[in-house]
Amino acid sequence: MIKVGVRFPPCGRADQVAEEVRRAERHGFDVAWIADSQLLWRDVYAVMAVAATRTDRIGLATAVTNVVTRHPTVVASGINTVAELAPGRVVLGLGTGDSSVKPLGIRPTTRAELRSAIGEIRTLLSGQEQVYGERRLRLRDAGGAVPVHIAASGPRTLELAGEIADGVVTLAGISPETLGQTMKAARAGLAGSGRAFEFTAGAFCKVTDDLERDAAVLKPICLHMATIGGQDFLRVAGIELAPPPHVPEVYPDMVHAEDWKLAIEHASKWVSDEMAVRFARTFCLFGTVDDIVERARRAVELGVTGFYLRHVGNYSLPSELIESFGGDVLPRLRALDGTAR
Repeated sequence: MIKVGVRFPPCGRADQVAEEVRRAERHGFDVAWIADSQLLWRDVYAVMAVAATRTDRIGLATAVTNVVTRHPTVVASGINTVAELAPGRVVLGLGTGDSSVKPLGIRPTTRAELRSAIGEIRTLLSGQEQVYGERRLRLRDAGGAVPVHIAASGPRTLELAGEIADGVVTLAGISPETLGQTMKAARAGLAGSGRAFEFTAGAFCKVTDDLERDAAVLKPICLHMATIGGQDFLRVAGIELAPPPHVPEVYPDMVHAEDWKLAIEHASKWVSDEMAVRFARTFCLFGTVDDIVERARRAVELGVTGFYLRHVGNYSLPSELIESFGGDVLPRLRALDGTAR
């Protein structure tokens, strides 16, 4: 079954976010991916716990947490608490830190540290003892294993995900070129192990009949890719962008901007309307219902087992996306894989 999930930035009270998660459940979505960044949003585990008590079926996943600002023992305790409220419905999404660590000037997690932390978390969740210094410690009332999915884009982290995780969340969009590369790297880690493994493709999504008008909201994201050295990625869409200078007017950064209109205004100095349209058509699920279904179908044919849908915005809930995608696109996707509800 294709799992279709939606990203929820916990930008409001926990009960308000939980109600939107319940709306997604009613519309037939499979996963609510709850974002984690301690300076931007409410606490991810608190929000997940409230959502767990308001829902019955939908999966709940961190999108994604880290082991820098949260010690592995803290992560284990947090996800164990949520899993106790929603048994069988919880996924631990882990990454290197991004907006949780970069604004503080803290170094993101290395692959070796991520590997070690996942081992610690799994040991603690199993109820076994974990060695810390000269002490052997355990998590009281451990509830058992929780699936671990790694957010990855680079080939070595993708390979690590294939080697040790239960799934991967890739944020490289849904172009056949990037999906092919990311899947190849993850499968190298799997190395024919035969393990069950979920490949979730992340993509910005909007149902629209006017792509030229609506693609402009993607300009800050396009510029962000140039900022972090994603020139080869952008060239897949025929976009040439040199790394831009820092834009101090946009807080806290281009991709998490509090004032998105201001971010678009500044990004427009480098990113043209045509570039934004190319970005949307190549990497995103932007377009008509037919457009989106066709791009999703191609991704599934390449091996994608799930989608991580993102609306453009960090301080609003994805209500419009839930209604438009859930009402018009999701039934068509269910028909593709024979899981109509």
